[in-house]
Amino acid sequence: MSKGDTFENDLLELILNGTAIANLADNAGASPLTVLYAALHSADPGEAGTQSTSEVAYTGYARAAVARNGTGWTVTGSSASPAADVDFPQCTGGSVTATHASIGTAASGAGKILYRGALDNPIAISTGVEPYIPQGATITED
Repeated sequence: MSKGDTFENDLLELILNGTAIANLADNAGASPLTVLYAALHSADPGEAGTQSTSEVAYTGYARAAVARNGTGWTVTGSSASPAADVDFPQCTGGSVTATHASIGTAASGAGKILYRGALDNPIAISTGVEPYIPQGATITED
């Protein structure tokens, strides 16, 4: 069985925007997340991985915070996209190629991955490069 289209959209809105699903799920926990964190990876972190699995390492790198609401994510038609480019800090030393990205729960360490996938275009990161995930990148629930 697969999810219905309406529920796929509802699930994305719950996870990425904190929007309740009537009579099923809400966001009224004691301290719901208000920010999610994008991470870059040099390989697929896998379904069992964490945000630190294969995470890129360059001087200056940090995960990028994205608001967990309609200003951070645009959800429509069973897919979601960042509402703006997701910018990472400029590389000030080292080099690595980012091939994957994840959205998770922690600013650092072994955070829980909510979504992960290959980047449409790998990012060659070296001194002076400011990597980003473009606004048009998509997360799908199909």
